[in-house]
Amino acid sequence: MKLSTATIKELAVRPGRPAALDSRSTKSTTVNWLGVTKAKERKEMAEEDLQSFVDELASAQELLWANGTHALLVVLQAMDAAGKDGTIKHVMSGVNPQGCQVEAFKQPSAEELGHDFLWRCSKALPERGRIGIFNRSYYEEVLVVRVHPELLARGNAVPGKKPAKTVWQDRYEDINAFERHLHRNGTRIVKIFLHVSWEEQKRRFLERLDDPTKYWKFSVADLAERGHWDEYMAAYEEALTATSTSWAPWYVVPADHKYALRGLVGGIVVHTIDDMDLPPPLVAPGDVAALAGAKDALLAEGDRK
Repeated sequence: MKLSTATIKELAVRPGRPAALDSRSTKSTTVNWLGVTKAKERKEMAEEDLQSFVDELASAQELLWANGTHALLVVLQAMDAAGKDGTIKHVMSGVNPQGCQVEAFKQPSAEELGHDFLWRCSKALPERGRIGIFNRSYYEEVLVVRVHPELLARGNAVPGKKPAKTVWQDRYEDINAFERHLHRNGTRIVKIFLHVSWEEQKRRFLERLDDPTKYWKFSVADLAERGHWDEYMAAYEEALTATSTSWAPWYVVPADHKYALRGLVGGIVVHTIDDMDLPPPLVAPGDVAALAGAKDALLAEGDRK
């Protein structure tokens, strides 16, 4: 099972072109990737497709591990309640935990603030043969910090010194160069923005507040950040436009329907690994002979009584 080329192209932010978030749907794609129109059928089909992607991803991970030549980094960014945690749980459900790692980046520590803004993420990168997932990432430094520029004064900033007027453009350039370096050294990067609507975020917040078992998922700070919605959308628009490249593309996935969101993310990840075109690992002729000998020895063994 693969996502069609048309679907992949629709979700992608083309390098050098605007992300155009305000014109992208948060509910569905223009391309009918599910092949059905009724809501119930769409949900059932999306769940079937997700399972196919989960199975393919499990096989792809084995090939990635066996080759040991590349790593895969999946960057997930979104507004609160867009579904990042659930997406990771469902899409990666068939992956061997030994070959996958998830890093969630919260507020930086004092140690992290003592380094450049990429440092804490760079030391959490997956090694070759593994899949790494960043639940939020270094992009927070051009999103949250863009909305709250006073945060630029954290860490070892010189008191009273104003940041350069080009600080955001400088950071975009640093990110692009960092990701280009990773790509050249075998780490393939796919970046996914879960595009949820203002109305759907409100519904999910209220759902959490109506259910005591979900109180832990809500923070009063989430409501405060919701008050900056338009500023966040502007920051995302600029960041995605500036940093979607051929070596580290952004995909904008409609997130109002979780069943479709998970299926699309699964399809994008599988598409990315397929693009690596990894060959089956080669076995040296001498090793083939040794393996044949081991098989003969096992077949020659008698029954153990």
